[in-house]
Amino acid sequence: MARVTVEDCVLKIPNRFELVLLAAQRARDVTSGAPITLERDNDKNPVVALREIADETINLEHVKNALIKGMQKHVEIDEPEEDKELAADTQTWPADQPIGEGEELGDEAATDEELDEDALFVAEDGTAPVEGIGEEAGEADTEARKGPQ
Repeated sequence: MARVTVEDCVLKIPNRFELVLLAAQRARDVTSGAPITLERDNDKNPVVALREIADETINLEHVKNALIKGMQKHVEIDEPEEDKELAADTQTWPADQPIGEGEELGDEAATDEELDEDALFVAEDGTAPVEGIGEEAGEADTEARKGPQ
């Protein structure tokens, strides 16, 4: 049989790009051990693939599916998902709590976060407060930081 040219195969697969992809996939299949439907005649695998396409001795849909599967990077596996939905009636929101419970929690949180004046002092120049300053000196310092009014 004479050498196969791309023009012989274009009659079967009009798109040259698709033809090249399918012939390359079929050549890979032959290399990995797929049975050949024609005599090899000392031809290499790409030539055998083109001859098989031209003579229509292979199912092109199988080759096309193998090509698509080989190019997929993410294969979705159908696994049942667990239902983690919560019923709206079973959820408790802070607004649903009785008023007495919310107040108690709020008072405790406020007590934990209260800080004395010395802990809140921040100097403009980044220095720490001087310890041992009396109440009156602290008030005078606070008024001095406010500036003229």
